[in-house]
Amino acid sequence: MSDADNQTPPPPNRSAAEAARAAPVDPDDTGVPALGDDLAQTGRGFLSALFDVSFRTFITRRLAGAFYVVGLIIIAIAFIYNFVGGLINGISALTWNPGAGIALILSTVIIVPLVAFLAVVVLRFVIEGVVALIAIAENTERTAENTRGR
Repeated sequence: MSDADNQTPPPPNRSAAEAARAAPVDPDDTGVPALGDDLAQTGRGFLSALFDVSFRTFITRRLAGAFYVVGLIIIAIAFIYNFVGGLINGISALTWNPGAGIALILSTVIIVPLVAFLAVVVLRFVIEGVVALIAIAENTERTAENTRGR
């Protein structure tokens, strides 16, 4: 191997300690703007991001909480519908087949809450995964912007 093939990059302009001091203070800062006093400005930013046809602005992180609440409401409605329906069907089955009625009631009491709990866990995993992907995309874009100027 020649020295031309084994070139090391030049050292950075500043030391690691200086770079750390210049870094943001909050290590949990994700880059998502917090809601400030001017809510009208936040709304305009949201609407312009919503109709951004170039998809350079992400709105998913801003709406993740709303998606989660809507998902929880849908899961709760499905839980109530299936739980009450299963109990009613189990009670009505008791008249013509007591064994089937008891089995239906027990399976409803065990399976419906378990499925609802798993649905909440999956909903949370999916929303966290999408938010993490958006955060990776935003951080990658920021890194690319910082390296273009050099």
